[in-house]
Amino acid sequence: MARTILFNKPFGVLSQFTDSSTASSPSPTLSAFIDLPGVYPAGRLDKDSEGLMVLTDDGRLQARLADPRHKTPKTYWVQVEGVPGEDAIAALASGVTLKDGPTRPARARAIPAPGGLWQRDPPIRVRKSVPDSWLELTITEGRNRQVRRMTAAIGHPTLRLIRAQIGRWSLDGLDPGRWRDAPAGR
Repeated sequence: MARTILFNKPFGVLSQFTDSSTASSPSPTLSAFIDLPGVYPAGRLDKDSEGLMVLTDDGRLQARLADPRHKTPKTYWVQVEGVPGEDAIAALASGVTLKDGPTRPARARAIPAPGGLWQRDPPIRVRKSVPDSWLELTITEGRNRQVRRMTAAIGHPTLRLIRAQIGRWSLDGLDPGRWRDAPAGR
């Protein structure tokens, strides 16, 4: 029987089980939180991002979730610098052009700060003269640092990035650094 788990990756944690860097102070990895043999990440979150990761021992599921050809929707809560107007949100929704080409259209909308959100350690930088706001962005591809590059392209750099959902699985009720078995079925 295949095993699939949902993990809420904290800020600063690498989305792999070993740190292959040569840094003098290694970063924490998934192994600090998950001691289950045979499960591997289905996709990645960069070190500076938080939120939902799916890990599984099912290679077909792992490939389906990670491969952009399958267009699995991934929803992010994005705290950005400034307050994007309707034109900026429409640009995200229609797709923006990045250095590696245009993005697929995304679902994008302004949202209030997500309820029940945990404090980030370290906290985001706050500038008294520049407000911040939240967006919900759903994409169906997964280029390197794509959401961060998309918000920068519309003039609103990302301050905090939390993946809230992958396909039908969500972060609901899952504290940072914790994991649970995914509900059965696909």
